[in-house]
Amino acid sequence: MKKFRAIVALTAAGALLAGCSANSNANSADSGDDAPVSLTAAYSEGGTTLNPYEANDVTSDTFVLAAYDQLVTYDTEVVDGQATAKTDSISPMLAESWDVDDDATEYTFHLRDDVTFQSGNPLTSADVVGSLDLIKASSSASFLYDMAGIDSYEAVDDHTVTITLTGPNHLFLQILPMYSFSIVDTALVDENGGADWLAQNTAGSGPYVLDSWDPATEAALTRNDDYWGAEPQIDDVTVRFVSEASNRVQLLSRGEVGLALELPAKDVATLEDTDGVVIDSRASNKELFFAMNNEIAPFDDPKVRQAISYAIPTDALIDDVMQGQASPMTSSVPSSMPGFDDSTYAYHEDLDKAKELLTEAGYPDGFTFDFTLGGGFQDWADDAVLIQAELAKIGVTMNITNMARAQFLDALDTRQVQAYISRWTSFVNDPGYHLGLLLTTDTSSNYMNYSNAEVDALWEKAAAEPDVDVRNEYYAQMQALITEDAPWAYLYEYNIVVGLQEGTTGYTSYPDGIVRFAQLSVED
Repeated sequence: MKKFRAIVALTAAGALLAGCSANSNANSADSGDDAPVSLTAAYSEGGTTLNPYEANDVTSDTFVLAAYDQLVTYDTEVVDGQATAKTDSISPMLAESWDVDDDATEYTFHLRDDVTFQSGNPLTSADVVGSLDLIKASSSASFLYDMAGIDSYEAVDDHTVTITLTGPNHLFLQILPMYSFSIVDTALVDENGGADWLAQNTAGSGPYVLDSWDPATEAALTRNDDYWGAEPQIDDVTVRFVSEASNRVQLLSRGEVGLALELPAKDVATLEDTDGVVIDSRASNKELFFAMNNEIAPFDDPKVRQAISYAIPTDALIDDVMQGQASPMTSSVPSSMPGFDDSTYAYHEDLDKAKELLTEAGYPDGFTFDFTLGGGFQDWADDAVLIQAELAKIGVTMNITNMARAQFLDALDTRQVQAYISRWTSFVNDPGYHLGLLLTTDTSSNYMNYSNAEVDALWEKAAAEPDVDVRNEYYAQMQALITEDAPWAYLYEYNIVVGLQEGTTGYTSYPDGIVRFAQLSVED
């Protein structure tokens, strides 16, 4: 039996910097040691739900992580002077320790006995079991339940829960810290009629209380003064929803917000030269790809897909569109992800090679295809124009159809879109999670109908393999196969760019791109 126990239980808020009174830049204008510390943030949209098991946008996810805790949490480390999450290293949170049987299929979690929900109800194992019931039954988080390999679970006593897996699964502990595995106050949920109530209300034990939320304008959070963990330094957080990117840039430039997200690449250099503004720009595992439907001609032929890959003007996309705030994508697995291998990558722009492959595939004069452009992202639109022009040089006509974001997502669900651009961020920085969601047959996000039986078999072997070096060998083989099959033409990997007012510190970069307010501090 393996045992995991922390000398001091850590939380996602555990690495706070000491702070003093707020400054005037998007914080309280009051002065004095006891003045409340405030932060105003600018987000692009207002979110869609507060239900942790149905949330799937950055704003909704941010509020969930502010209001809720999970059984365990990710460790962090400092890389090149910047705080960064380690999703493969797990620390206690609501569970102060856990045991694992010798087969690595049964995990016994021992809950803290000093946790109360924001309602005042104490945390018990019934809440963990009830939360797992909700996760399993949800429409959004249930796929993570399956990926974690959960078979069954039960309450052993008031503060002990056992979760049994279908087999050894190295992703299990890495999935548990996700917002989708938040632990809810099930007594409060039951009192209010069940899971539907969670869409507009919170029932957590987290470091912040969500006081108000209007998706059209703003949300307000206050510190949970009865929080069981480390006390957040910031008392009040206001999140303003500002859809126009240029307006977020102006708010940050003028010092009217202390934090801003989704800043355009073209404005980063100017913001870096703006007094009082700090830009945190880091490589991430967020990648952009040109997907080709493997079941719709001519993209049912791998040589055609390879030809498109050789025609992608990568340098222009990164330099002209992303203004250097991106890096080349050279594998289906991001370069910042453990297990990355691009040793078989060969798709540097080569129009002669592209024409040669088209001829071999029976399209010496090229062909015409329909490309669907989802709205909401300027770089996608700019990329599409550049790619369209480059493909024309090899005789390929790319007809662009613009589609609103919601309509585009619905269209992808049909798996009948011939070609499209999409971006993806793997919240768990692991190839098993990443490839399992995107590039195994019949998985939830394989909208281009890619299928390779050898890739599927390697993924199954890796999921059950405890030795990380052996797993990475399987992942390298998968990457080589996928690169050769070319279901995607690789475009680029984004930098995650966060704008901060000078004095707003403690930002930690997570693969999910979600800001944890409890980790932030505001200094004079």
